[in-house]
Amino acid sequence: MTLPLSISPAVQSALDEGRPVVALESTIISHGLPRPDNLHAARRFESILTGAGVVPATIAVLDGVLKAGLTDDELVRVAGEDIPKLSVRDLPIAIARGGSGATTVAATSFIANLAGIRVFATGGLGGVHRGASETFDESADLTILSQVPITVVSAGVKSILDIPATLERLETLSVPVLGYGTDRFPSFWLTDSGFELDWTVPDAAAVADVMTARDALGQQAGILVANPLPVAEQLDPAVHDRALTDALRMADEQGLTGKEVTPFLLLTIVELTGGESLAVNLKIAENNIRVAGEIALSWSAR
Repeated sequence: MTLPLSISPAVQSALDEGRPVVALESTIISHGLPRPDNLHAARRFESILTGAGVVPATIAVLDGVLKAGLTDDELVRVAGEDIPKLSVRDLPIAIARGGSGATTVAATSFIANLAGIRVFATGGLGGVHRGASETFDESADLTILSQVPITVVSAGVKSILDIPATLERLETLSVPVLGYGTDRFPSFWLTDSGFELDWTVPDAAAVADVMTARDALGQQAGILVANPLPVAEQLDPAVHDRALTDALRMADEQGLTGKEVTPFLLLTIVELTGGESLAVNLKIAENNIRVAGEIALSWSAR
């Protein structure tokens, strides 16, 4: 069968002409934010890029078609319909059944690579889950990032995950992690996870230099750009620590396992912080999108 990949005219034109493009995931729209705020946020995310002279390419699957770049009507669908989250393993099933879904970091990276997009902005990367030595619970984000030459800008990984194990897995998978103006790995809501990074870059041009060198070496793995929020904008550490401790305890008391754990923890932390963590989520996404736009601009100028 022919690959059911639809690249929007604006994205295709930019790619053909060597102009900057940044991929955006759709899971944050459909599952990460409440309605109707999610639609406003999706439009805001795209406007940050267009205002910087970068073409946004929000990624999703609609009616069995892989979409790289959505119309506003399609954004409305993703924000308003109850659609599942799709990872890479789910894509052939969605295609075969003509289904729709919001793409995770893994699926977004995979589809963006098919479209020829090299830079992707997200909130936080998935990683190794706590207790993975027994459950083997690890996000497909890590595996896919090791297989496609995408540069992902994220605020590290969420603190609900096993951060040192995640960093070890990234090293094993030969995925370079670049601290963007920092030598400390961020933990999403917090600027500093407490873990030091081997490599740091000062600006977008330096990231593009690394991308160029990776291409010259013929290496296929992507690059993770760890972009922390400014300290003044992070979630209050004391509030964060209390909420995380209580959420982990509540999940354990309820005997939650597997796929049930992460959504429960995230929702519970929003509730325990009185919505503060959700407000920080938006700041994180917007901060990463701005940096990704700068990287795409630098990359397109090569």
